[in-house]
Amino acid sequence: MTDWNDRVRERERILLSDSWGRLYKNIFDYRRSDGSWQTQTRETYDRGDGAAVLPYDPDRGTLLLIRQFRYPAWVRGHHEPLVEVCAGLLDADDPFTCIRKEAEEELGVTLEAPVRVMIPFMSPGSVVEQLHLFVARYSPRDRTGDGGGHKNEGEDIEVLELPFAEALAMIDDGRICDAKTILLIQHVALKGLLRP
Repeated sequence: MTDWNDRVRERERILLSDSWGRLYKNIFDYRRSDGSWQTQTRETYDRGDGAAVLPYDPDRGTLLLIRQFRYPAWVRGHHEPLVEVCAGLLDADDPFTCIRKEAEEELGVTLEAPVRVMIPFMSPGSVVEQLHLFVARYSPRDRTGDGGGHKNEGEDIEVLELPFAEALAMIDDGRICDAKTILLIQHVALKGLLRP
């Protein structure tokens, strides 16, 4: 088995920006499969890890999602708000605490028993963030507020309760194009947690 720590030698890390997240220029030596060493330069962006949750109601066959404006998507020409799962940065919280807080703030629901299903890198070519992805059962009695997020954090969130079949159709026709949301909806489908 290859020890990958023996294949990478970090030479220099230069902080380029420290605003909303940290952008670094990284210079390192990489030992290729043929044994030769190659110096490479990569930029990495670090804003911390995050967590996301997809609440689902097996009795009614529904999901809870949000719709919100995302400036980076707008810059790329997606001039509609994105339909997404509830998510947030961990900050000082553990993933379970984070996702419960975010569900109350963004969705207006209290989730009792979220289940972590995966921890993917979403864009490992340049972003160091890992997302802790959860699913959680909910019902109408779990509604504890209106949701919508925090205005002082720039959030302007619409809560969507959708039939599972409609959410699947929205992936197919491109109305849902957020990777974490697609992963979690497909997880629910593959595990048979809901039926279209």
